[in-house]
Amino acid sequence: MRERTLILVKPDGMQRGLAGEIISRLESRGLRIVGLRMLQVDEVLAKRHYAEHEGKPFFDGLIAYITSSPIIAAVLEGTRAIEVVRKTMGATNPAEADPGTIRGDLGVELGRNLIHGSDGPESATREISLFFDESQMFDYERDVDRWIFEDAS
Repeated sequence: MRERTLILVKPDGMQRGLAGEIISRLESRGLRIVGLRMLQVDEVLAKRHYAEHEGKPFFDGLIAYITSSPIIAAVLEGTRAIEVVRKTMGATNPAEADPGTIRGDLGVELGRNLIHGSDGPESATREISLFFDESQMFDYERDVDRWIFEDAS
């Protein structure tokens, strides 16, 4: 099933110069970029994005962190894109992430885990709408899609 998901290259990924590698790993899996932008997250957007964590002890630090540097937001599309992104990212805590995953290869700290990815269809829809409007996303086919997606014609 083709679906879309949001990823964010977080401030530590940007500051460490890993944005290209992170996005490349996801593209290499066959996912198609349908939306891409670099932005500075303000406090209002940060609080909307992390609303489910409000009231938790780490909330203020999370808001300070995500607003501390520009990020890259991307919408990726593909067969079971959410699951593919989650597996490619690795466990939330990089110390527990498998080698070969983004976090397992490039991260160490839980609070500096390089990338965010939507955790399900509902959160993907909500998160995409926070960072993109329809005019900022593109629906297109790549010639290679027929070699990646079984349902491509």
